Amino acid sequence: MEYFTDLCARFPKIAWERGFSFAKHTTIGCGGVAALAASPADEESAAKLLGTLCEERIPHCFLGAGANVLPADGLYEGVVVRFDRLKMLCADGETLFAGAGVTGGALLRFAERERIGGFEPLTGIPMTVGGGIVMNAGISEGHFSDVTAEVIGIEKGKIRKFSLKDCAFSEKTSIFQSGIAVTGAYLKGKSATPSAIAARREFFRARRAHLPKGRSMGCVFVNPAGDTAGRLIEHCGLKGIRVGGAVVSHEHANFILNEGGSSADVSALIALVKEEVLRQTGVLLREEIRRLP
Repeated sequence: MEYFTDLCARFPKIAWERGFSFAKHTTIGCGGVAALAASPADEESAAKLLGTLCEERIPHCFLGAGANVLPADGLYEGVVVRFDRLKMLCADGETLFAGAGVTGGALLRFAERERIGGFEPLTGIPMTVGGGIVMNAGISEGHFSDVTAEVIGIEKGKIRKFSLKDCAFSEKTSIFQSGIAVTGAYLKGKSATPSAIAARREFFRARRAHLPKGRSMGCVFVNPAGDTAGRLIEHCGLKGIRVGGAVVSHEHANFILNEGGSSADVSALIALVKEEVLRQTGVLLREEIRRLP
Protein backbone atom coordinates (compact mmCIF):
# COMPACT_ATOMS: atom_id res chain seq x y z
CA MET A 1 0.00 0.00 0.00
CA GLU A 2 2.90 2.31 -0.67
CA TYR A 3 0.79 4.41 -3.03
CA PHE A 4 -1.34 5.56 -0.07
CA THR A 5 1.66 7.29 1.49
CA ASP A 6 2.40 8.78 -1.92
CA LEU A 7 -1.18 10.10 -2.24
CA CYS A 8 -0.98 11.87 1.11
CA ALA A 9 2.25 13.55 0.06
CA ARG A 10 0.94 14.58 -3.37
CA PHE A 11 -2.27 16.10 -1.97
CA PRO A 12 -1.20 17.81 1.27
CA LYS A 13 -4.29 20.09 1.41
CA ILE A 14 -6.65 17.12 1.56
CA ALA A 15 -7.54 15.75 5.00
CA TRP A 16 -6.53 12.08 5.17
CA GLU A 17 -7.49 9.34 7.60
CA ARG A 18 -5.86 5.93 7.74
CA GLY A 19 -7.76 2.89 8.92
CA PHE A 20 -11.17 4.40 8.22
CA SER A 21 -13.93 2.51 10.05
CA PHE A 22 -17.13 1.96 8.08
CA ALA A 23 -18.90 0.84 11.24
CA LYS A 24 -18.23 4.19 12.93
CA HIS A 25 -19.34 6.25 9.94
CA THR A 26 -22.55 4.48 8.88
CA THR A 27 -25.94 4.33 10.55
CA ILE A 28 -26.10 0.54 10.22
CA GLY A 29 -22.95 0.33 12.37
CA CYS A 30 -21.17 -2.56 10.70
CA GLY A 31 -18.62 -3.16 7.99
CA GLY A 32 -14.88 -3.33 7.77
CA VAL A 33 -12.05 -0.84 7.48
CA ALA A 34 -10.79 1.15 4.50
CA ALA A 35 -7.08 1.68 4.06
CA LEU A 36 -7.56 5.42 3.58
CA ALA A 37 -10.22 8.14 3.55
CA ALA A 38 -9.90 11.53 1.85
CA SER A 39 -11.79 14.77 2.52
CA PRO A 40 -11.05 17.45 -0.09
CA ALA A 41 -11.67 21.07 0.93
CA ASP A 42 -12.81 22.31 -2.49
CA GLU A 43 -14.03 21.13 -5.88
CA GLU A 44 -10.70 21.70 -7.62
CA SER A 45 -8.70 19.48 -5.27
CA ALA A 46 -11.49 16.90 -5.36
CA ALA A 47 -11.34 16.84 -9.17
CA LYS A 48 -7.56 16.44 -9.20
CA LEU A 49 -7.75 13.64 -6.64
CA LEU A 50 -10.48 11.76 -8.48
CA GLY A 51 -8.66 12.19 -11.77
CA THR A 52 -5.57 10.65 -10.22
CA LEU A 53 -7.49 7.78 -8.65
CA CYS A 54 -9.10 6.98 -12.00
CA GLU A 55 -5.91 7.32 -14.04
CA GLU A 56 -3.91 5.16 -11.66
CA ARG A 57 -6.78 2.70 -11.19
CA ILE A 58 -6.80 3.07 -7.45
CA PRO A 59 -10.05 1.64 -6.00
CA HIS A 60 -12.29 4.29 -4.45
CA CYS A 61 -15.85 4.89 -3.35
CA PHE A 62 -17.92 7.80 -2.02
CA LEU A 63 -19.55 8.14 1.38
CA GLY A 64 -21.89 10.88 2.62
CA ALA A 65 -23.77 10.61 5.90
CA GLY A 66 -23.61 6.82 5.63
CA ALA A 67 -27.34 6.45 6.22
CA ASN A 68 -28.50 4.38 3.27
CA VAL A 69 -25.49 2.17 2.64
CA LEU A 70 -24.24 -1.29 3.55
CA PRO A 71 -20.43 -1.52 3.61
CA ALA A 72 -18.71 -4.85 3.20
CA ASP A 73 -16.85 -6.61 5.99
CA GLY A 74 -13.08 -6.92 5.95
CA LEU A 75 -10.36 -4.65 4.58
CA TYR A 76 -11.07 -2.34 1.67
CA GLU A 77 -7.75 -1.64 -0.03
CA GLY A 78 -8.90 1.61 -1.52
CA VAL A 79 -9.84 5.22 -0.76
CA VAL A 80 -13.13 6.41 0.70
CA VAL A 81 -13.77 9.90 -0.70
CA ARG A 82 -15.90 12.13 1.51
CA PHE A 83 -17.16 15.64 0.80
CA ASP A 84 -17.93 16.52 4.42
CA ARG A 85 -15.82 19.70 4.14
CA LEU A 86 -17.86 21.08 1.23
CA LYS A 87 -20.40 22.98 3.32
CA MET A 88 -21.08 26.20 1.42
CA LEU A 89 -24.63 27.52 1.76
CA CYS A 90 -25.88 30.66 0.04
CA ALA A 91 -29.15 31.95 -1.35
CA ASP A 92 -30.26 34.07 -4.29
CA GLY A 93 -33.97 34.72 -4.20
CA GLU A 94 -35.77 31.37 -4.06
CA THR A 95 -32.69 29.43 -5.19
CA LEU A 96 -29.99 28.27 -2.84
CA PHE A 97 -26.64 26.60 -3.39
CA ALA A 98 -25.60 23.81 -1.04
CA GLY A 99 -22.28 21.98 -0.95
CA ALA A 100 -22.35 18.19 -0.95
CA GLY A 101 -21.31 18.03 2.71
CA VAL A 102 -24.22 20.14 3.99
CA THR A 103 -26.45 18.01 6.22
CA GLY A 104 -30.18 17.80 5.71
CA GLY A 105 -30.76 19.58 9.00
CA ALA A 106 -28.43 22.45 8.09
CA LEU A 107 -30.12 22.80 4.70
CA LEU A 108 -33.59 23.04 6.25
CA ARG A 109 -32.54 25.50 8.94
CA PHE A 110 -30.85 27.74 6.38
CA ALA A 111 -33.86 27.61 4.06
CA GLU A 112 -36.15 28.60 6.93
CA ARG A 113 -33.95 31.58 7.84
CA GLU A 114 -33.91 32.65 4.18
CA ARG A 115 -37.71 32.25 3.94
CA ILE A 116 -37.39 29.57 1.24
CA GLY A 117 -39.94 26.78 1.46
CA GLY A 118 -40.37 23.53 -0.44
CA PHE A 119 -37.72 21.44 1.31
CA GLU A 120 -39.84 20.40 4.31
CA PRO A 121 -40.57 16.82 3.10
CA LEU A 122 -36.84 16.14 3.60
CA THR A 123 -37.19 16.78 7.35
CA GLY A 124 -35.64 14.11 9.52
CA ILE A 125 -34.01 12.14 6.72
CA PRO A 126 -30.41 11.41 7.77
CA MET A 127 -28.31 12.57 4.84
CA THR A 128 -25.99 15.06 3.27
CA VAL A 129 -27.01 17.02 0.19
CA GLY A 130 -24.57 15.04 -1.95
CA GLY A 131 -25.84 11.67 -0.77
CA GLY A 132 -29.44 12.85 -0.94
CA ILE A 133 -29.04 13.76 -4.61
CA VAL A 134 -27.28 10.52 -5.47
CA MET A 135 -30.11 8.53 -3.88
CA ASN A 136 -32.86 10.99 -4.89
CA ALA A 137 -33.84 10.93 -1.23
CA GLY A 138 -37.30 11.92 -0.13
CA ILE A 139 -40.83 10.74 0.54
CA SER A 140 -44.03 10.67 -1.51
CA GLU A 141 -44.61 14.39 -0.92
CA GLY A 142 -41.22 15.40 -2.27
CA HIS A 143 -37.81 14.16 -3.39
CA PHE A 144 -34.59 15.93 -4.33
CA SER A 145 -35.69 15.64 -7.95
CA ASP A 146 -38.54 18.04 -7.11
CA VAL A 147 -36.24 20.82 -5.89
CA THR A 148 -33.04 20.34 -7.90
CA ALA A 149 -32.25 22.91 -10.59
CA GLU A 150 -28.62 22.02 -11.37
CA VAL A 151 -25.93 19.76 -9.91
CA ILE A 152 -22.19 20.34 -9.85
CA GLY A 153 -20.33 17.08 -10.19
CA ILE A 154 -17.02 15.49 -11.13
CA GLU A 155 -16.88 12.99 -13.97
CA LYS A 156 -13.58 11.42 -14.99
CA GLY A 157 -11.67 14.06 -13.07
CA LYS A 158 -13.50 17.00 -14.70
CA ILE A 159 -15.89 19.42 -13.00
CA ARG A 160 -19.12 19.75 -14.95
CA LYS A 161 -22.70 20.93 -14.55
CA PHE A 162 -25.68 18.60 -14.77
CA SER A 163 -29.10 19.95 -15.67
CA LEU A 164 -32.19 18.44 -14.08
CA LYS A 165 -32.64 16.31 -17.21
CA ASP A 166 -28.99 15.20 -17.09
CA CYS A 167 -29.50 13.92 -13.53
CA ALA A 168 -31.86 11.18 -14.80
CA PHE A 169 -33.70 11.07 -11.49
CA SER A 170 -36.17 8.26 -10.86
CA GLU A 171 -37.46 6.43 -7.79
CA LYS A 172 -34.57 6.52 -5.30
CA THR A 173 -31.87 6.66 -7.97
CA SER A 174 -30.02 9.01 -10.32
CA ILE A 175 -27.22 9.10 -12.87
CA PHE A 176 -24.80 9.77 -10.04
CA GLN A 177 -25.01 6.16 -8.88
CA SER A 178 -22.83 5.36 -11.89
CA GLY A 179 -19.80 6.76 -10.05
CA ILE A 180 -20.10 10.47 -10.79
CA ALA A 181 -19.25 12.54 -7.71
CA VAL A 182 -21.68 15.22 -6.51
CA THR A 183 -19.96 18.26 -5.01
CA GLY A 184 -22.88 20.68 -4.76
CA ALA A 185 -26.25 21.68 -6.16
CA TYR A 186 -28.50 24.60 -6.93
CA LEU A 187 -31.87 23.91 -5.31
CA LYS A 188 -35.07 25.76 -6.17
CA GLY A 189 -37.64 26.47 -3.48
CA LYS A 190 -40.50 28.90 -3.12
CA SER A 191 -41.14 31.93 -0.97
CA ALA A 192 -42.67 31.14 2.42
CA THR A 193 -42.81 32.57 5.91
CA PRO A 194 -40.59 31.06 8.60
CA SER A 195 -43.66 30.14 10.65
CA ALA A 196 -45.24 28.27 7.72
CA ILE A 197 -41.96 26.45 7.04
CA ALA A 198 -41.59 25.55 10.73
CA ALA A 199 -45.13 24.19 10.86
CA ARG A 200 -44.56 21.96 7.83
CA ARG A 201 -41.26 20.76 9.21
CA GLU A 202 -42.98 19.78 12.45
CA PHE A 203 -45.67 17.95 10.48
CA PHE A 204 -43.12 15.85 8.63
CA ARG A 205 -41.04 15.33 11.78
CA ALA A 206 -44.10 13.91 13.53
CA ARG A 207 -44.74 11.66 10.54
CA ARG A 208 -41.33 10.04 11.10
CA ALA A 209 -41.72 9.61 14.85
CA HIS A 210 -43.00 6.04 14.50
CA LEU A 211 -39.94 4.82 12.59
CA PRO A 212 -37.78 2.23 14.38
CA LYS A 213 -34.97 3.39 16.63
CA GLY A 214 -31.59 1.67 16.53
CA ARG A 215 -28.88 0.96 13.97
CA SER A 216 -30.43 0.71 10.51
CA MET A 217 -30.07 1.91 6.93
CA GLY A 218 -33.59 3.34 6.80
CA CYS A 219 -35.89 1.66 4.31
CA VAL A 220 -34.12 -1.25 2.64
CA PHE A 221 -36.39 -1.73 -0.39
CA VAL A 222 -38.09 0.59 -2.87
CA ASN A 223 -41.87 0.42 -2.71
CA PRO A 224 -43.23 -1.52 -5.72
CA ALA A 225 -45.93 0.11 -7.83
CA GLY A 226 -49.26 0.22 -6.03
CA ASP A 227 -47.96 -1.31 -2.81
CA THR A 228 -45.35 -0.91 -0.09
CA ALA A 229 -42.37 -3.10 0.61
CA GLY A 230 -43.15 -3.03 4.33
CA ARG A 231 -46.67 -4.38 3.80
CA LEU A 232 -45.43 -7.19 1.56
CA ILE A 233 -42.72 -8.21 4.03
CA GLU A 234 -45.18 -8.16 6.93
CA HIS A 235 -47.75 -10.10 4.87
CA CYS A 236 -45.14 -12.81 4.35
CA GLY A 237 -44.70 -13.18 8.12
CA LEU A 238 -41.15 -11.88 8.15
CA LYS A 239 -41.31 -9.32 10.97
CA GLY A 240 -38.78 -10.33 13.61
CA ILE A 241 -36.96 -12.83 11.41
CA ARG A 242 -33.25 -12.85 12.20
CA VAL A 243 -29.89 -13.80 10.73
CA GLY A 244 -27.16 -13.50 13.35
CA GLY A 245 -27.28 -9.97 14.73
CA ALA A 246 -29.53 -8.62 11.95
CA VAL A 247 -33.30 -8.59 12.43
CA VAL A 248 -36.36 -7.34 10.52
CA SER A 249 -37.95 -4.65 12.69
CA HIS A 250 -41.21 -5.48 14.50
CA GLU A 251 -42.23 -1.81 14.10
CA HIS A 252 -41.62 -1.37 10.37
CA ALA A 253 -40.93 -4.39 8.19
CA ASN A 254 -38.91 -2.41 5.64
CA PHE A 255 -36.27 -1.71 8.28
CA ILE A 256 -33.47 -4.11 9.17
CA LEU A 257 -31.86 -3.43 12.54
CA ASN A 258 -28.28 -4.29 13.40
CA GLU A 259 -28.12 -5.67 16.92
CA GLY A 260 -24.42 -6.45 16.98
CA GLY A 261 -24.19 -8.28 13.70
CA SER A 262 -21.92 -8.09 10.69
CA SER A 263 -22.52 -6.82 7.19
CA ALA A 264 -22.66 -10.47 6.13
CA ASP A 265 -25.59 -10.98 8.54
CA VAL A 266 -27.44 -7.97 7.10
CA SER A 267 -26.77 -9.04 3.53
CA ALA A 268 -27.95 -12.59 4.19
CA LEU A 269 -31.15 -11.29 5.77
CA ILE A 270 -31.82 -9.01 2.79
CA ALA A 271 -31.42 -12.00 0.46
CA LEU A 272 -33.73 -14.12 2.60
CA VAL A 273 -36.45 -11.44 2.62
CA LYS A 274 -36.25 -10.93 -1.14
CA GLU A 275 -36.42 -14.67 -1.79
CA GLU A 276 -39.38 -15.23 0.52
CA VAL A 277 -41.39 -12.25 -0.74
CA LEU A 278 -40.79 -13.39 -4.32
CA ARG A 279 -41.83 -16.94 -3.46
CA GLN A 280 -45.02 -15.90 -1.71
CA THR A 281 -46.14 -12.92 -3.80
CA GLY A 282 -44.25 -13.03 -7.10
CA VAL A 283 -42.86 -9.54 -6.41
CA LEU A 284 -39.09 -9.07 -6.66
CA LEU A 285 -38.16 -6.29 -4.28
CA ARG A 286 -35.57 -3.78 -5.48
CA GLU A 287 -33.00 -2.61 -2.96
CA GLU A 288 -32.99 1.07 -2.12
CA ILE A 289 -29.69 0.87 -0.25
CA ARG A 290 -26.26 1.05 -1.85
CA ARG A 291 -23.55 -1.53 -1.30
CA LEU A 292 -20.05 -0.31 -0.45
CA PRO A 293 -17.48 -0.52 -1.75
